[in-house]
Amino acid sequence: MSKKSRKNKNKRNKKGLKRLIKALSTIIALLLAVVFGAAVLCYSSSGEKPAKEQMTNPFITTDKALVSAHRSGADIAPENTMMAFEYCVENKDFNVDTFEFDLHITKDNKLILLHDDTLDRTTNAVEEFGVKNVKPSTKTYEELSVLNFGENFKSPDGEYPYKNLRGEEIPQNLKVVLLEDVLNYLESNGDFTYIIEIKDKGENGFKAADELYRILKEKNLLEKVVFGTFNGDVTKYVDENYPDMLRSSSIVEVVAFYLAAAYSIDLNEDFYKFSALQIPTNQYGVLMLGTERVINYAHRHNIAVQYWTINEEDEIKRLNEIGADCIMSDVPDLAYDVINN
Repeated sequence: MSKKSRKNKNKRNKKGLKRLIKALSTIIALLLAVVFGAAVLCYSSSGEKPAKEQMTNPFITTDKALVSAHRSGADIAPENTMMAFEYCVENKDFNVDTFEFDLHITKDNKLILLHDDTLDRTTNAVEEFGVKNVKPSTKTYEELSVLNFGENFKSPDGEYPYKNLRGEEIPQNLKVVLLEDVLNYLESNGDFTYIIEIKDKGENGFKAADELYRILKEKNLLEKVVFGTFNGDVTKYVDENYPDMLRSSSIVEVVAFYLAAAYSIDLNEDFYKFSALQIPTNQYGVLMLGTERVINYAHRHNIAVQYWTINEEDEIKRLNEIGADCIMSDVPDLAYDVINN
């Protein structure tokens, strides 16, 4: 290597090292801000509560938290199945205010209810199709209709009541569920709101968003749904194409909001493109999101605060008392009892 080449290589290495140091410095600064922010949120005042008339967001409650069946009540019935919805709606011992469930798009562009990226955990798909990691986007709705969606549901008493049901043994309410069928059933049996998450990303996520919007618009349900996704590309797609669809915050928006709440920073109003924070309490480690300060700061900006997945009695009680708007729980019967009794 010539002397000139070595010199140029050293320059490139120095530039690369400077960029790396700059990136690391930024990351460290952000981490320090987050860690210090956690201390602020834990030990500072709860912040000023807004007047009720300032909060026009219909998903903000002023007396007690809404009870939401997470995955339609995953611990009391097979998740994301019609059986679970029927159990929550028809049970006389508790009420559900809002239903949370997840969507995937099939090969023939149908929206079905499913949480995971594959069908393996909740159904007998591996046995039926002879392969692992079966994605709904690779199968048609008709192909999926042979599966038992209660296959691996474990009841509170430790039993597997629907395991090994095949063919005609599988009840209709344990088969794959279309979004339209769920909405038709719920709308004919009560006045509910919905938290709906699109799990697909990329082109499948865009197609899922198109179909979700079409169905909600057709059924006049846009104002009763808060849409969410962990996929930033889908969030951007919805903002650009369906600005009238109410949505929850993205991960990036949650972090920015958290820091603003911790340091009492008034963000530009254009930042608040979301109607709700759908967040855990402190599952992110240093991000202490389950605080009265976060809730009050959100309410001052007309943002609802909806927590997932809260299954412990003490935590349900605490969040309800500090002003949470909605508590998503796998045990909505417990959440109902705690909040209302």
